[in-house]
Amino acid sequence: MEEIDVLIVGASNAGLSAAMMLGRALRRVLVLDHNQPCNRQTPHSHNFLTRDGETPAAIAAAAREQVLRYPSVALQTDKVVAAQAVESGFQVTTERGELLHGRKLLLATGVKDEMPAIPGFAACWGVSVLHCPYCHGYEVHGQKLGLLANGAMAEELATLIHYWSQELVLFTNGPADLTTEQQAAIAARNVQLIETPIAELAHQNGRLQAVRTTDGVAYALPAMFARVPFRQHTDIAAQLGCTHTETGLIQATAFGETNVPGVFVAGDNSTPMRQVSVAVANGSMAAAFINRELMKEGVYSTLVQ
Repeated sequence: MEEIDVLIVGASNAGLSAAMMLGRALRRVLVLDHNQPCNRQTPHSHNFLTRDGETPAAIAAAAREQVLRYPSVALQTDKVVAAQAVESGFQVTTERGELLHGRKLLLATGVKDEMPAIPGFAACWGVSVLHCPYCHGYEVHGQKLGLLANGAMAEELATLIHYWSQELVLFTNGPADLTTEQQAAIAARNVQLIETPIAELAHQNGRLQAVRTTDGVAYALPAMFARVPFRQHTDIAAQLGCTHTETGLIQATAFGETNVPGVFVAGDNSTPMRQVSVAVANGSMAAAFINRELMKEGVYSTLVQ
C-alpha cells in the first residue's frame, strides 16, 4: 500500500474541509474520527453560506459524502490515542491498537467544554445555553436573557449581549467578583445582578424554562449565554511537543503550522472563533500549506498522469 501523505485526526468541519482540499490535490489522505463533535447537541448551525439553519449533523453528513467522492481520501472510525514523530513522518496509534503512518499530520480534534455542576446545564448546552451571540443571538434577540459569568467576563458578556437584548439578568452563581468600574459598566446597561447560587436550570428537552436559585426564586428565561472552560479533546498535540497559548489553544500560524515541523492544526483546537465557517476556512488553509510543503520536499502524487 502506498504511504499516506496526510493523516487527519478529526472528521468534523475543519478535518473534512482539509481532506477535500487535499483530495483535490490528489493526495492520499486518511481521516480518523470517533464521532464526538462538540456541537452534536446544537439544533441549528448558522453563519455558513448555503447551509444557514441546518443541523450540524446534516452539514457533516453532506460533507462526508462529498469528500469521499475523491478516491484518494479514506475515512476510518477509530480514536487516535497516541502519536509520535518517526523517520518517515508520523505514526499514530488507535484505540483498536492499529499503527498508521503518514508524512504529515493534521490535528482537527476540537475542544471539550467543561460543564459547571449545575443540574440542567449540560442538557441545555448548545440548545438554549449558548456560547456565541453571532451563532445564536439572532434567534433570541429582543427577549429577556440570562448571563452566567463573574469578574471581568461578566462585564464583557454583559456588554456584548446587551446589543441583542436590553433586558439581561446576570447570575454570578455566588458573590460577585466585580471591580467598581465593572459594576458601573453593568449597572449602566440596567443589567439585573443575581448573586444567589443557582440551584438548577429548569428545562424541557434542553429548552430553558427558568433559572432557579437556592432561595427558591425562579427567573423565567428562554435562553442564557455563558462562557465555560474548555480543554483539548486529546493530548496528542502535547505528546508531540506542540506549544499552547495561555488560554489552552494549540499555538499555530494562520496556516495551521505548529512549532513541530510536519504537525498542523485546524478548527476549534487552535482558534477562539468557534464557527463552522471558520473551521472550514482553517482546514482549507492548512491543507494548502501542507500540500505546498510536500511539493517542496519533492513528494508528488502517483495519481498525476
